[in-house]
Amino acid sequence: MDTSLPMFYIGHHETTRALPVTDELVQHAQDCGYDMLTTPITNAHFHTRVLSLLSSYSQSLSESNLPLSPHPLPLIPALESVDTSLHPSETVSQLVTFTSSWIDLASPDPIIAHLSRQVLHLEIAYAAFCGVVTVVIPGPRLAAGTHGLSQYARAVKEALNVGSYLQLHIMMPMDNSTINGKGDNIGDLARFVSSEYATQDEQVTSPDPWASWEAWNTTRTICRYSSRLSICLELPRRLPSVALQCRWYSEPVRLLNIPASSFLVNSRGYPVLSKPHQQFILRIMRLKNSPWILLTDIGPLPGVNDPELVMDYPSGHLSPGTAADAQTPSSSMSPSPTPAEASRMTTNGKTSSKNDPTPHRSYLLYLQRNQPSKSRLEGFGGGFQDYLQSPLQPLTDNLESITYEVFEKDPVKYDWYESAITQALRDWESQNKSTSSEDGAVVVAVVGAGRGPLVTRALKASEAAGVPIQAFAIEKNPNAYVHLTRHNQGTWGGRVTVVKTDMRAWKGPSLSDGTFGKVDILVSELLGSFADNELSPECLDGVQHVLNPDHGISIPISYTAHMTPISTPRIYGDLIMRSGSADADTFDIPWVVMLQQFDFLSVDRETELNSKDTKITQMNLSSPLIPLVQTAWEFSHPIPATIMGQASLRRGGSAAGGGGGFTGGDGANEHNNRFCKLTFPIQARSVCHGLGGYFETVLYSGSEGPVELSTNPVTMDQKSEDMISWFPIFFPLKTPLQLPEESELDISMWRQTDDRKVWYEWLVESFVTLKGKRMCLGISELHSSKSNGCLM
Repeated sequence: MDTSLPMFYIGHHETTRALPVTDELVQHAQDCGYDMLTTPITNAHFHTRVLSLLSSYSQSLSESNLPLSPHPLPLIPALESVDTSLHPSETVSQLVTFTSSWIDLASPDPIIAHLSRQVLHLEIAYAAFCGVVTVVIPGPRLAAGTHGLSQYARAVKEALNVGSYLQLHIMMPMDNSTINGKGDNIGDLARFVSSEYATQDEQVTSPDPWASWEAWNTTRTICRYSSRLSICLELPRRLPSVALQCRWYSEPVRLLNIPASSFLVNSRGYPVLSKPHQQFILRIMRLKNSPWILLTDIGPLPGVNDPELVMDYPSGHLSPGTAADAQTPSSSMSPSPTPAEASRMTTNGKTSSKNDPTPHRSYLLYLQRNQPSKSRLEGFGGGFQDYLQSPLQPLTDNLESITYEVFEKDPVKYDWYESAITQALRDWESQNKSTSSEDGAVVVAVVGAGRGPLVTRALKASEAAGVPIQAFAIEKNPNAYVHLTRHNQGTWGGRVTVVKTDMRAWKGPSLSDGTFGKVDILVSELLGSFADNELSPECLDGVQHVLNPDHGISIPISYTAHMTPISTPRIYGDLIMRSGSADADTFDIPWVVMLQQFDFLSVDRETELNSKDTKITQMNLSSPLIPLVQTAWEFSHPIPATIMGQASLRRGGSAAGGGGGFTGGDGANEHNNRFCKLTFPIQARSVCHGLGGYFETVLYSGSEGPVELSTNPVTMDQKSEDMISWFPIFFPLKTPLQLPEESELDISMWRQTDDRKVWYEWLVESFVTLKGKRMCLGISELHSSKSNGCLM
C-alpha cells in the first residue's frame, strides 16, 4: 500500500520581475528553498517593437484613407537577442515561462488579434528552441463575454503545433475575477482596439463566476482534449461555490497560482490561508498528478541583492501559534487585503525576515506536513487512479494467482462475508431447519472459490456459530484447483471437498447411495463493479439447481446496480488517444476505473468549511459534494422456480417455451435482461463525459439485521467503509454532452443478452423546460458493448 503523502513543489513568481532570470538567480532561488522560478519569454524591448509596429501600421492606414481589406496585416520581424533574456542553459528545465500578458488573442479587432497571435507563436517557437518544458499563456479576455473565444482557442491549437513538445498551461482564475478588464499595463494591446470594434468590448455588468471555466471548456474542446494542454489555476482571495471548486478539481490543473492577496494575516502577523483554501489545496494535491504551486507577488527573493548573504530557511516545522488560522470570518473577506492587513503584512515582513525570510513558502510546507493520512482505498489504489481496465471475464478466462491475491487483501469484504455466514448458521439452528447432509451438518458450498478465502471464512463462521458444516469448494480454474487441494491438505485439514468444474455443471454433493444431494447455503463472490457485469445472475441461475428448494440460502441474496452522470476530462482525453489507435470501439466499453479526478454533475447537497473550528479530515477532503446516485435495477437469489422452469422450456427452442425467443438466441436468459430510464437534475452548467456505475449488495438479512457491501459513494462509508475490492465502472460517451444549468439529463440503459453473451447499451439526453414545455437540447448516440460483451 502506498501511504506516502504528496510533496509540494513550490515556485516563486513575480508578474514584473525586476532582474533577468540568469543561472545564478535560479541557483539563488533554490538556495531559498524554491523548486522553480518563473520568467517571461520576451522583455520590454520586444513589447516596444510591437507597439511601434502597430503605431506605424495604424498611421499608414489612416493616411491611405482605404479600408483594411486591401492592406496586408502587419508582420512582426523575427526575435532579436535584445528581445529576450531567455537562452538555452542547464537550468532552463527548472523555469516556468510566461508568454506576454499584454496580448489579446480574443480581440474583436482583426489587427490586434493578428499581432497577438504572432507574438504568441514567436514566443512559443523560441521557448521550444531553448528547451523549455512549461509555458503559461494568459487566459482569454472575457470583458465582452464569449465573443472571441473561438479565435482564442484556435490560436492555442496552433501554438500546440508550433511547440510540439511543450506543455502549455492556460492561466485561468477560478472565479473569473481577473480576466474581465483590459489590464493595468498602459501598453496592453487591448487598449488600442479600433473605435470600429470598441462597442463589442464593453464591460460585462455582472461577472459570471462560471465564465472562466466555460472559456476553458471551449478552448480544450476545440483543441481536442490535448494531453499537452492544461490549466494554471489562480486562487482568488475568497473561493467560489463548492460546485465550482469541484469542477476545477476535475480539470487538468498542473499549476496552482496563489497570489499574495489570497493570504490572510493571523494574530502574529504570519501569512495563512482560509479553511476553504486549505481544503481545496489539500484535496487537489492528492491527485495522481498533483500540480506545482506558484507563489505570486509575495515580494522579491530574499537576499537577491546580496548573493553572499547566508540565511537559514525553515522547512515547514512551524509552531501551532505561528501557523494558527486568522480569525477573519470568511463572510467578511474583502476581494483584496484590507489596509490594516496590508500594513501588517509590510510591517511584519520587515521584522520577521530574520526569523523566516520565506514565510509563505514555510506555511505551505506546514500544510504539507500536516495533511490527513491516506485512507485505505487511497493507499491501496496508488497508481491506479483514473487508469482504465477492461472488466474481468471469469467465465472465459482463468485468472492468475496475483489477481486473486489483490482481491484477498481487502480488509472489509471477507469480514463481512464471515459475519453473514455466521448469522445464517445461527438463524439456521435457532429456526430448527433440517439440513441436506446425511450427518446433520449444514451443507455450505463456495462456488467460484478461487484461492479459497471464502472457504476459510466459512470454516471460521462455523466455529464462531457453533454449528457444524459440510464444506465444498467449487472452482473451474484448473490452476486454482491445484492451490485449493494443497490448501485443503495443509490449512483446512481435509475438511473441505474440492471439486474442479464449472459451477453450472456441478450436480451437487455426492451421497452414499450414489445420488446427489442439495446445498443449504450457497456462497459466492461473483459480483463486478456494476454488480451483474461479471455474470453473477447467469452463474447463480446455473447453480441454483443444487440449492435446497425449501429453505436454501444464497449469499449474497440480492444486489442492485447504481449510476450517476459525471464529468471526467482526464479519462475522456485518454479514450480519445486510444480511439485513434487499434481500439476503435474504445467508447463502447464499460471500463473499470478507480475514479479520482472527476466531478458529479447531479448533487443533493454541498458542504463547505466555514467555521474556524472545523478540522480538515479525510472525510471532507474526499466528499465535498453529496451526489445523486440512482438505482438502475436489482437481482435477487434464488429466483422463483416458475422463472427457472420457463427458462428451461425455452432452452433448446421447446414449443411450450414460446416462439423461439429473440434474435441470436432462444430466450432462455431473457429473464436477466434489464432496462432503466433515470432522470437527473443538473444544477450547474457542465459537460457530461459518461456515467459512473456502482453497486450495493445484501449478503444476508436475518435476526441480527442486514449485512451489506456498497461501492455507492453515498452509502459506502455507512455499509462497508475501507472496502477496496471493487473500483467503479465507467460508461463513456463518444461525444460529450454540453449541459446548461437548471436542466435535466435522462439516462437510458439496457442489459442485453443473446444466450451467448451479455452486454450493455446506453444513451443520454439533455432537456430544459421553457414556458412549461420540456425541450430536448441534445442526445448522444446509442453506445453498445456487444462486440466486447461478457461471454457466457
